[in-house]
Formats: sequence, C-alpha cells, structure tokens
Amino acid sequence: MSRHRTGARSSRRKRGLIRRFGIVFPAAIVAVIAVTGVAVGVKVFSPATSAFSAVRAIEMVPGSRTMATLEAERTQLIAMTTAARTLTVVAKPKLASLAEIAAANPGTTTGGTGSGGIVYVTSTPPDPGSAQSIAYNMLASFGFSPTTFFGCLKDMWDRESGWRYDAENPSGAYGIPQALPGSKMASAGADWQTNPATQIKWGLGYIKAIYGDPCKAWAFWQVNHYY
Repeated sequence: MSRHRTGARSSRRKRGLIRRFGIVFPAAIVAVIAVTGVAVGVKVFSPATSAFSAVRAIEMVPGSRTMATLEAERTQLIAMTTAARTLTVVAKPKLASLAEIAAANPGTTTGGTGSGGIVYVTSTPPDPGSAQSIAYNMLASFGFSPTTFFGCLKDMWDRESGWRYDAENPSGAYGIPQALPGSKMASAGADWQTNPATQIKWGLGYIKAIYGDPCKAWAFWQVNHYY
C-alpha cells in the first residue's frame, strides 16, 4: 500500500517536472536566442555606426542616387587633382620697350621725352569727310601737328570706339572719344550725341588737358587700356 502510493507520488512528480520543464526550457532557449539577436542587431545597425547604419546600407546599393552622386564627386576630384598637378608658374608679363613697339609697327618714330620717350605713329591722311578727316584737320587748332600726332590718335580711338559717334559702352562711356559719362561732351556742343566734330573737339581738349598730346595719351593707353 505504501509502495504503491510512493510509486504513484514519484510518477506524479516526474510528470509535473516534465510538464513544467517541457514548456519552460524551450521557451527559455528561444528567449536567449531572441535577446542575443536583438543585441547583435543593435550593435550592427546602431545609428552611431556610420559605416553600417541601415539607411546608409540601403543607399550604398549599386545604382542608387547616392552612389551616382558620390561617383560623380570622386571623378571630379580626380580631374581637379590631375589639373592642379599640371599647373606651372608663369613669369609676370613684361611691357614691350619703345624699340620693340617701333619694330612691330613700321613707320613709327621715337621722340625723347625724359627717360622713357614717346612712340609716334605715322599715318596717311584719312578719307575726306570722314570722322578721321575731321580729327586730322582739327589737330592743328589744339597745337598738335597732324602728321606727327594723328597716327597715335587713330590707333587709340580705333580701339576705343572704331570712330563711331554712337559707340556706347555698358559703363556709360559714349562717342568717338568714349567720354564717361557721355554728357561731359555737352561742354563742346549741344549736339554731342550725334555730331562727330563736337565729340572730337571735346576729346582733343581732354587729351591736351590730361596728357599733353595724343601720343602721350596713346602710350598710357597701351599700358592701362584706357586713357
């Protein structure tokens, strides 16, 4: 009787343990695996891990917009680096001497004015009735020899305005002498906007007052590209 009860009690205890551990033990294993997976995932995909963040991992997929942008930037950087390595240092530009200017322009003569001198550009008389002809005939009234100074004046105003009375620069310069502003020429006549003679009269007066003569103005222009 006692043995039977003891055996029965032992069997009941075993069945209870099996019931408890048969469910709890596998559940515990699953829980451990889950916790381990979460820990590893947090470590791998942590926002602090820039190289392996989830967003960057998606963007690094070949063919994505980010990859295309990075590749373009890399190519540009390579090109810029290559170009930088090919740069060479160039010496400062050297102004041509008076002798070199004269040699490059046959028919010029050099006059001494101090240590530098002035290059006088010879030129044939212009076509009658043209703006150049007006200037040629007006030079003497300002004390300038036409045969001596017209060549310098022609070269300078060729570049300033092409001898067009309506030549206009975005800066506001206007006319054959490129007065800035053009309204300055009103002191030579009310028709300063349309009359080449009025513009030339003002221009020769300006040259005489500021530089002394057209060839000195032309020498200044060659260095500074304005007068």
